[in-house]
Amino acid sequence: MSERLRIVGGARLHGEVSVCGAKNSALKLMAATLLAPGKTTISNVPEIADVGIMADLLTRLGCRVSRERNSVTIDVPQTPGHRADYDLVRKLRASINVLGPLVARLGEAEVALPGGDAIGSRGLDFHISGLEMLGATAHIEHGYVFASAPHGLKGAALALEFPSVGATENLLTAAVLASGTTVIENAAREPDFVDLGEFLISMGAEIEGLGTPTLTVHGVSTLHPTNHVTIPDRIVTGTWAFAAAMTEGDITILGGRAQDLELPLEKLASAGAIITSGTHGIRVRMEGRPKSIDIATLPYPGFPTDLQPLVICLNAIADGNAIVTENVFEGRFMFVNELVRLGAQISVDGHHASIHGVERLSGAPVAATDIRAGAALVLAGLASDGVTLVEDSFHIDRGYPSFPEELRALGADVTRESVD
Repeated sequence: MSERLRIVGGARLHGEVSVCGAKNSALKLMAATLLAPGKTTISNVPEIADVGIMADLLTRLGCRVSRERNSVTIDVPQTPGHRADYDLVRKLRASINVLGPLVARLGEAEVALPGGDAIGSRGLDFHISGLEMLGATAHIEHGYVFASAPHGLKGAALALEFPSVGATENLLTAAVLASGTTVIENAAREPDFVDLGEFLISMGAEIEGLGTPTLTVHGVSTLHPTNHVTIPDRIVTGTWAFAAAMTEGDITILGGRAQDLELPLEKLASAGAIITSGTHGIRVRMEGRPKSIDIATLPYPGFPTDLQPLVICLNAIADGNAIVTENVFEGRFMFVNELVRLGAQISVDGHHASIHGVERLSGAPVAATDIRAGAALVLAGLASDGVTLVEDSFHIDRGYPSFPEELRALGADVTRESVD
């Protein structure tokens, strides 16, 4: 039996909401615990389905994992397993993050090709070529990535063609235990990645340049367990900010960090939102219909691809015409056909979506295609006349703990329904 969300349009969201820990950080932190035997505790972990999948994967590798609300403790054995099987990896893209730690710790890894959201191809070329530069042999065969470094990894100069977050994460977690110094050029700079780097430093890693395009890693022989607090989720923060703008609402996002969302908040301000921020969070309020905004997604500090569906939904009801350009994942426009079912006027041409805003959408049955598209369709339902049904709502639960409940607390009429 599956679930869907039933949304009655017309609510103006108002009130306070707290931001959970970052999904894109917590999952990678959990994978990185494999680098050090013993108990590591990660707190401010979001209560989402993906955390459970990562916990199951680590358990399969021989770890003992215990969860208590927003905290996860992982007890890593001296010799973890080195094979991450398809039945778990296919459910979660972040599973590939065990590759670097396993090669670094054990000298070998077999990791099934990952699954996760259907938002386009995300190859592993950078992961594999980088590991080979560090002295491993690596290849893909029978649906698995096989990597071997029986004599250990050696520091090297690496230059990524694209600042891939996943590749930078795997290469960093491999390099921290390599002999010698590794330099990674064109490295990812996302706050979630910086959080992983600071986690590794607390385990004893020597890393310079976090948050810049050039990372310098001085390899150490061993790392030790640690305790770490996950940063707030900037994409969830951004979702609530767009929710306020789309519903002409007034939401205070407790725990939201404005410094992680400078460009999205700047764009929302140009759409007419009134934004104030401080030590406790961010307040976003919109008085009147939003104005249309053009954006192009790029790696951090550019506009995040994960917020692109929210921008399209905002523009669908905004005053004016807009162009949204997707430069990161070609599959991000898959949900547009669902939004058109609600009456949105959108045409897609390659990497560009042209949107003509209408005053009001109309409720209809739609289906979530991934985490962010699902959340965006729920917000579009709030900006629609009548009832919208969002099928496949399990996608949303993978990134947003208690999304319907939090929306109801802000004044929305959103309920879960079982579907036979």
